[in-house]
Amino acid sequence: MKNQAKRNKVKVKKNKFLGLEKVEQLRINKDISVDELVRGMGGAGVMGGGMIARAASIITDMFKDKDCTVFLGAAGALVPGGMKNILIDMLSTGRIKVFVTTGAILTHDLVEALGYSHYQGTARVDDAVLHKKGIDRMYDSFMHNEVYEGLEEFFAKHFSKLFKKRLSIKDFLFKLGALVPRKEPSILRTCYEKKIKLFCPAIADSGIGLMVWGHLARNREVDVQAFEDLKDMLDIAWSSKKSGFIYLGGGVPKNYIQQALQFSQGASYGVQITMDRPEPGGSSGAELREGISWGKLRERARFTDVICDVTIALPLIWGAVKGRLSRE
Repeated sequence: MKNQAKRNKVKVKKNKFLGLEKVEQLRINKDISVDELVRGMGGAGVMGGGMIARAASIITDMFKDKDCTVFLGAAGALVPGGMKNILIDMLSTGRIKVFVTTGAILTHDLVEALGYSHYQGTARVDDAVLHKKGIDRMYDSFMHNEVYEGLEEFFAKHFSKLFKKRLSIKDFLFKLGALVPRKEPSILRTCYEKKIKLFCPAIADSGIGLMVWGHLARNREVDVQAFEDLKDMLDIAWSSKKSGFIYLGGGVPKNYIQQALQFSQGASYGVQITMDRPEPGGSSGAELREGISWGKLRERARFTDVICDVTIALPLIWGAVKGRLSRE
């Protein structure tokens, strides 16, 4: 019995030295910076905190790699969730060459650029009452229906400038960005000024899509070339020396980038923030390592999945990355 206990003690002692890093207990000082907090999470290195720390490290190296073409995909209620300025900050670095997003994100961005706002509400509410008051709900973020009147006025005023007889969705968004007022920070305006390739393959599925459709129905000579953008997207992926991606949520933006990466050597860096599960087989919840089987991600790529609400994870990750890049 004594010999068995001795052998077990030796075995445990050996297991402490299998090349594994010790979990460091996180300390919070009163003047801690976001970067220091995330580095502390990296010292612990496990669970959600470890995911966030790894994501910050990967994105920092992705941005520093001048040979890397960075793709950003964003879906979900990020503008109603207060993430607009962080997205603008990321885009303003000049390191993101391709941005793929949803029509909803661009609609909410344009709504705020036109002077409207989103408001802090509650999910514990009678939605029938909200409907009577003309209030739209995105979980606990509220928006008044009057924004659509502003959108209608904007597109009625600028429609002739936005459309010619033949153009792609990317070209339309570039023109739209040029017309967005400078008064408020805007994702559309930033992509225009920084000449970022902005793709929105599902633009029809949005408030902007509804506004444009109303005018297109009366202007049949306009020819929107939806598939032209795909050629440009594939060309970017094909010609990139290296590539990296950041996915905020999933949906169409993620898959649009993923399918293009099949025509590259596969991404060298990847970060995904999602709350979706992989078991149903959908793209939004698919683990990044699944992309290796498709050739979308290199076998030796640096990547991580962050299972977290984007409105929690992104401020932490970007706060750390911004601090590190500012010291370069």
